[in-house]
Amino acid sequence: MTDLVLRDIDPQLAARIRKVSETNGWTLHETILHLIERGLFASEGGALRFDSSETDVMQSVIAALETVPNDPGFALIGRTDAPAVAPHDPRPATSFDQAEIERFLDSVPKGAGLGQGD
Repeated sequence: MTDLVLRDIDPQLAARIRKVSETNGWTLHETILHLIERGLFASEGGALRFDSSETDVMQSVIAALETVPNDPGFALIGRTDAPAVAPHDPRPATSFDQAEIERFLDSVPKGAGLGQGD
């Protein structure tokens, strides 16, 4: 096995490596090996890139999906159209009916209290 020595590691990077180590219960050595393997895999295209035939297939699939008609079912999946605004209701937002409010107001004594001509 080859030994690697890393010098002048940024303190924030070292703290992130330690956090991954603690989170997974790995030693620092195991953590660094996992991170290097995953980083290499992603950099070599194993996780992030398609080969040319896959790219052609994906482009044709996307083109086909873009032609799906706008219907009330499957074509709306994932779309975020603005919600419909309800028409303005001129009635007051109350659960009382107007006749009940008028009966209540009629039952209140007139001219008593509240500084009206005391």
